[in-house]
Amino acid sequence: MANKVILTGNVGKDPEVRTVGNDKVCKFTLATSEKWRDKTTNEPMESTDWHTIVMRGKRLAKRY
Repeated sequence: MANKVILTGNVGKDPEVRTVGNDKVCKFTLATSEKWRDKTTNEPMESTDWHTIVMRGKRLAKRY
């Protein structure tokens, strides 16, 4: 069974592509942000989460 996740954000730095055995591995970081207003002070707030993305296999990693 395959899981699907869609993340929209900014890439932190250039992807790293390596060859492990016969497979290619592509690794990069992705920042996703959320903005909202504080209910008590009405001040704008922002939170950023960093995700490490690893893609394995020739089909996925060869694009980078």
